[in-house]
Amino acid sequence: MSEFPVSPLVLIGVGSSFAFSGLFYHLYTEKKKELEKLKEIPIFKPDQHLVKTLKASPYKRLQYVAVEGQIQADGEPLASQFVPRCLGVIQKIAVEEHWKYWNPSTKAWDSRKMNRKETNNMVPFSLISPGAYISDFHVKVQNPLEASGCFLERVYFRMRRAEEGLMNVVLQGLSGEKPVAMEESEELLRVGSTVTGFGEVVLEGGRVMRLQPPQDGRTYILVPTSHRSFMDSHEASASVWKMLAAVTGITGASLAAMVIYKLVGKQDDRSK
Repeated sequence: MSEFPVSPLVLIGVGSSFAFSGLFYHLYTEKKKELEKLKEIPIFKPDQHLVKTLKASPYKRLQYVAVEGQIQADGEPLASQFVPRCLGVIQKIAVEEHWKYWNPSTKAWDSRKMNRKETNNMVPFSLISPGAYISDFHVKVQNPLEASGCFLERVYFRMRRAEEGLMNVVLQGLSGEKPVAMEESEELLRVGSTVTGFGEVVLEGGRVMRLQPPQDGRTYILVPTSHRSFMDSHEASASVWKMLAAVTGITGASLAAMVIYKLVGKQDDRSK
Protein backbone atom coordinates (compact mmCIF):
# COMPACT_ATOMS: atom_id res chain seq x y z
CA MET A 1 0.00 0.00 0.00
CA SER A 2 1.37 3.43 -0.94
CA GLU A 3 1.87 6.07 1.67
CA PHE A 4 -1.02 8.51 2.15
CA PRO A 5 0.25 11.91 0.82
CA VAL A 6 -1.44 14.06 3.50
CA SER A 7 -0.44 14.19 7.16
CA PRO A 8 -3.16 13.24 9.66
CA LEU A 9 -2.42 16.52 11.46
CA VAL A 10 -3.46 18.42 8.34
CA LEU A 11 -6.76 16.53 8.22
CA ILE A 12 -7.31 17.29 11.91
CA GLY A 13 -6.57 20.94 11.15
CA VAL A 14 -9.15 20.96 8.35
CA GLY A 15 -11.84 19.43 10.54
CA SER A 16 -11.02 21.66 13.51
CA SER A 17 -11.04 24.82 11.39
CA PHE A 18 -14.46 24.08 9.93
CA ALA A 19 -15.79 23.05 13.36
CA PHE A 20 -14.59 26.28 14.98
CA SER A 21 -15.88 28.28 12.03
CA GLY A 22 -19.33 26.76 12.51
CA LEU A 23 -19.21 27.45 16.26
CA PHE A 24 -18.11 31.07 15.79
CA TYR A 25 -20.75 31.64 13.11
CA HIS A 26 -23.42 30.26 15.45
CA LEU A 27 -22.27 32.66 18.18
CA TYR A 28 -22.32 35.49 15.64
CA THR A 29 -25.90 34.75 14.57
CA GLU A 30 -27.01 34.52 18.22
CA LYS A 31 -25.39 37.88 18.98
CA LYS A 32 -27.03 39.41 15.89
CA LYS A 33 -30.43 38.18 17.08
CA GLU A 34 -29.75 39.72 20.49
CA LEU A 35 -28.74 42.98 18.82
CA GLU A 36 -31.96 43.08 16.77
CA LYS A 37 -34.01 42.60 19.93
CA LEU A 38 -32.05 45.37 21.69
CA LYS A 39 -32.64 47.74 18.77
CA GLU A 40 -36.39 47.18 19.11
CA ILE A 41 -36.36 48.52 22.70
CA PRO A 42 -37.38 52.20 22.79
CA ILE A 43 -34.76 54.52 24.34
CA PHE A 44 -35.73 57.55 26.44
CA LYS A 45 -34.15 60.17 28.65
CA PRO A 46 -35.75 61.71 31.76
CA ASP A 47 -37.43 64.65 30.03
CA GLN A 48 -40.75 66.09 28.89
CA HIS A 49 -40.93 63.67 25.96
CA LEU A 50 -40.91 60.67 28.32
CA VAL A 51 -43.66 62.25 30.45
CA LYS A 52 -45.84 62.85 27.38
CA THR A 53 -45.26 59.30 26.14
CA LEU A 54 -46.27 57.88 29.52
CA LYS A 55 -49.40 60.02 29.71
CA ALA A 56 -50.44 58.77 26.27
CA SER A 57 -49.76 55.11 27.15
CA PRO A 58 -52.32 52.67 28.60
CA TYR A 59 -52.26 52.78 32.41
CA LYS A 60 -49.46 55.35 32.10
CA ARG A 61 -46.99 52.50 31.82
CA LEU A 62 -44.24 51.48 29.38
CA GLN A 63 -43.65 47.75 29.73
CA TYR A 64 -40.02 47.53 28.63
CA VAL A 65 -37.88 50.50 27.64
CA ALA A 66 -34.35 51.83 28.11
CA VAL A 67 -33.78 55.01 30.10
CA GLU A 68 -30.42 56.76 29.97
CA GLY A 69 -29.49 59.32 32.58
CA GLN A 70 -27.05 60.52 35.21
CA ILE A 71 -27.12 59.33 38.81
CA GLN A 72 -28.51 61.78 41.35
CA ALA A 73 -29.08 60.91 45.00
CA ASP A 74 -32.59 61.71 46.22
CA GLY A 75 -31.16 62.71 49.58
CA GLU A 76 -27.72 62.62 51.21
CA PRO A 77 -25.34 60.49 49.10
CA LEU A 78 -22.96 57.89 50.51
CA ALA A 79 -19.34 58.96 51.04
CA SER A 80 -16.52 56.60 50.21
CA GLN A 81 -14.71 55.27 53.27
CA PHE A 82 -11.37 55.37 51.50
CA VAL A 83 -11.46 57.97 48.70
CA PRO A 84 -11.98 61.65 49.61
CA ARG A 85 -14.82 63.54 47.88
CA CYS A 86 -16.07 60.37 46.21
CA LEU A 87 -19.86 60.04 46.52
CA GLY A 88 -22.22 57.30 45.50
CA VAL A 89 -25.70 55.85 45.93
CA ILE A 90 -24.81 52.13 46.19
CA GLN A 91 -21.75 51.05 48.15
CA LYS A 92 -20.16 47.64 48.62
CA ILE A 93 -17.18 47.17 50.94
CA ALA A 94 -15.54 43.75 51.07
CA VAL A 95 -12.79 42.43 53.35
CA GLU A 96 -11.32 38.99 52.72
CA GLU A 97 -8.44 37.04 54.24
CA HIS A 98 -5.89 35.12 52.17
CA TRP A 99 -4.43 32.07 53.92
CA LYS A 100 -2.07 29.24 53.07
CA TYR A 101 -2.35 25.77 54.52
CA TRP A 102 0.02 22.83 54.40
CA ASN A 103 -1.13 20.00 52.15
CA PRO A 104 0.59 16.81 53.34
CA SER A 105 -0.34 14.87 50.19
CA THR A 106 1.42 17.35 47.85
CA LYS A 107 4.03 18.49 50.41
CA ALA A 108 3.29 22.09 49.49
CA TRP A 109 1.42 25.18 50.71
CA ASP A 110 -2.00 25.68 49.06
CA SER A 111 -3.90 28.98 48.96
CA ARG A 112 -7.46 29.73 49.96
CA LYS A 113 -9.69 32.68 50.75
CA MET A 114 -11.77 32.80 53.91
CA ASN A 115 -13.65 34.98 56.39
CA ARG A 116 -15.11 37.24 53.69
CA LYS A 117 -17.09 40.12 55.15
CA GLU A 118 -19.22 42.26 52.89
CA THR A 119 -21.12 45.45 53.72
CA ASN A 120 -23.74 46.88 51.36
CA ASN A 121 -25.28 50.32 51.67
CA MET A 122 -27.76 52.12 49.46
CA VAL A 123 -29.68 55.39 49.35
CA PRO A 124 -32.63 56.20 47.04
CA PHE A 125 -31.56 57.71 43.73
CA SER A 126 -32.90 58.88 40.39
CA LEU A 127 -31.80 59.32 36.80
CA ILE A 128 -31.74 62.83 35.36
CA SER A 129 -30.98 64.00 31.83
CA PRO A 130 -27.24 63.83 31.04
CA GLY A 131 -25.55 67.15 31.73
CA ALA A 132 -28.46 68.52 33.76
CA TYR A 133 -27.48 68.45 37.44
CA ILE A 134 -30.66 70.35 38.27
CA SER A 135 -33.69 69.01 36.41
CA ASP A 136 -37.47 69.15 36.72
CA PHE A 137 -37.70 65.65 35.30
CA HIS A 138 -36.20 62.57 36.89
CA VAL A 139 -36.83 58.84 36.95
CA LYS A 140 -36.65 57.15 40.36
CA VAL A 141 -34.87 53.79 40.24
CA GLN A 142 -36.73 51.13 42.21
CA ASN A 143 -35.06 48.00 43.63
CA PRO A 144 -31.68 48.52 41.90
CA LEU A 145 -30.13 45.59 43.77
CA GLU A 146 -32.51 43.28 41.87
CA ALA A 147 -31.05 44.44 38.55
CA SER A 148 -28.47 42.43 36.66
CA GLY A 149 -25.36 44.03 35.20
CA CYS A 150 -21.98 45.06 36.62
CA PHE A 151 -22.85 48.66 37.38
CA LEU A 152 -20.58 49.20 40.41
CA GLU A 153 -17.18 50.84 39.93
CA ARG A 154 -14.20 49.77 42.02
CA VAL A 155 -12.84 52.93 43.62
CA TYR A 156 -10.46 51.36 46.16
CA PHE A 157 -8.39 48.19 46.43
CA ARG A 158 -5.59 47.31 48.81
CA MET A 159 -3.79 44.12 49.73
CA ARG A 160 -2.28 44.22 53.22
CA ARG A 161 0.52 41.72 53.68
CA ALA A 162 0.57 39.75 56.95
CA GLU A 163 3.49 40.38 59.28
CA GLU A 164 5.62 37.35 60.13
CA GLY A 165 7.03 37.24 63.63
CA LEU A 166 8.70 34.45 65.60
CA MET A 167 5.46 33.59 67.42
CA ASN A 168 3.54 33.43 64.16
CA VAL A 169 6.12 31.06 62.67
CA VAL A 170 5.77 28.73 65.66
CA LEU A 171 1.96 28.78 65.45
CA GLN A 172 2.08 28.13 61.72
CA GLY A 173 4.20 25.04 62.30
CA LEU A 174 1.72 23.73 64.85
CA SER A 175 -1.50 24.50 62.99
CA GLY A 176 -0.34 24.03 59.40
CA GLU A 177 -1.95 27.35 58.43
CA LYS A 178 -0.59 30.83 57.98
CA PRO A 179 -2.15 34.19 57.03
CA VAL A 180 -0.83 35.74 53.85
CA ALA A 181 -2.74 38.97 53.29
CA MET A 182 -5.91 40.94 53.95
CA GLU A 183 -7.76 42.20 50.87
CA GLU A 184 -9.90 45.35 51.09
CA SER A 185 -12.04 46.73 48.27
CA GLU A 186 -14.78 49.28 47.80
CA GLU A 187 -17.21 49.60 44.91
CA LEU A 188 -19.62 52.46 44.27
CA LEU A 189 -22.34 53.50 41.90
CA ARG A 190 -21.07 57.05 41.76
CA VAL A 191 -23.12 60.22 41.75
CA GLY A 192 -22.97 61.87 38.32
CA SER A 193 -22.09 58.69 36.43
CA THR A 194 -24.08 57.76 33.33
CA VAL A 195 -26.31 54.71 33.60
CA THR A 196 -28.77 53.06 31.23
CA GLY A 197 -31.60 51.10 32.80
CA PHE A 198 -33.77 48.52 31.03
CA GLY A 199 -37.11 47.86 32.64
CA GLU A 200 -40.66 49.06 33.14
CA VAL A 201 -41.41 52.77 33.55
CA VAL A 202 -44.58 54.01 35.22
CA LEU A 203 -45.94 57.50 35.83
CA GLU A 204 -47.44 58.26 39.22
CA GLY A 205 -49.27 61.42 40.15
CA GLY A 206 -48.74 63.03 36.77
CA ARG A 207 -45.01 63.75 37.34
CA VAL A 208 -43.23 61.04 39.32
CA MET A 209 -41.60 58.51 36.97
CA ARG A 210 -40.28 55.18 38.23
CA LEU A 211 -38.02 52.59 36.62
CA GLN A 212 -38.78 49.19 38.11
CA PRO A 213 -38.45 45.43 37.43
CA PRO A 214 -40.70 44.43 34.49
CA GLN A 215 -43.90 42.57 35.31
CA ASP A 216 -43.71 40.53 32.08
CA GLY A 217 -40.65 38.57 33.23
CA ARG A 218 -38.05 40.30 31.10
CA THR A 219 -34.65 41.07 32.62
CA TYR A 220 -34.22 44.18 34.74
CA ILE A 221 -30.81 45.61 33.78
CA LEU A 222 -28.59 48.50 34.85
CA VAL A 223 -25.43 49.15 32.81
CA PRO A 224 -22.82 51.81 33.72
CA THR A 225 -22.62 53.34 30.24
CA SER A 226 -24.64 55.36 27.78
CA HIS A 227 -27.07 53.50 25.55
CA ARG A 228 -24.85 54.15 22.51
CA SER A 229 -21.79 52.68 24.26
CA PHE A 230 -23.83 49.67 25.35
CA MET A 231 -24.96 49.01 21.77
CA ASP A 232 -21.45 49.59 20.40
CA SER A 233 -20.04 46.95 22.76
CA HIS A 234 -22.59 44.39 21.51
CA GLU A 235 -21.89 45.28 17.89
CA ALA A 236 -18.16 44.93 18.51
CA SER A 237 -18.74 41.52 20.07
CA ALA A 238 -20.75 40.42 17.02
CA SER A 239 -17.98 41.66 14.72
CA VAL A 240 -15.40 39.62 16.64
CA TRP A 241 -17.41 36.39 16.26
CA LYS A 242 -17.95 37.16 12.56
CA MET A 243 -14.24 37.78 12.00
CA LEU A 244 -13.26 34.57 13.83
CA ALA A 245 -15.79 32.59 11.79
CA ALA A 246 -14.34 34.01 8.57
CA VAL A 247 -10.69 33.45 9.56
CA THR A 248 -11.21 29.85 10.68
CA GLY A 249 -13.40 29.16 7.62
CA ILE A 250 -10.75 30.52 5.24
CA THR A 251 -8.07 28.53 7.07
CA GLY A 252 -10.12 25.35 6.75
CA ALA A 253 -10.82 26.00 3.08
CA SER A 254 -7.12 26.65 2.40
CA LEU A 255 -6.08 23.43 4.13
CA ALA A 256 -8.79 21.50 2.30
CA ALA A 257 -7.59 22.93 -1.01
CA MET A 258 -4.05 21.87 -0.15
CA VAL A 259 -5.24 18.33 0.65
CA ILE A 260 -7.14 18.08 -2.65
CA TYR A 261 -4.13 19.43 -4.56
CA LYS A 262 -1.85 16.81 -3.03
CA LEU A 263 -4.32 14.00 -3.70
CA VAL A 264 -4.78 15.07 -7.32
CA GLY A 265 -1.01 15.40 -7.75
CA LYS A 266 -0.45 11.93 -6.33
CA GLN A 267 -3.11 10.51 -8.67
CA ASP A 268 -1.42 12.18 -11.66
CA ASP A 269 1.93 10.70 -10.65
CA ARG A 270 0.39 7.22 -10.54
CA SER A 271 -1.24 7.63 -13.97
CA LYS A 272 2.15 8.51 -15.45
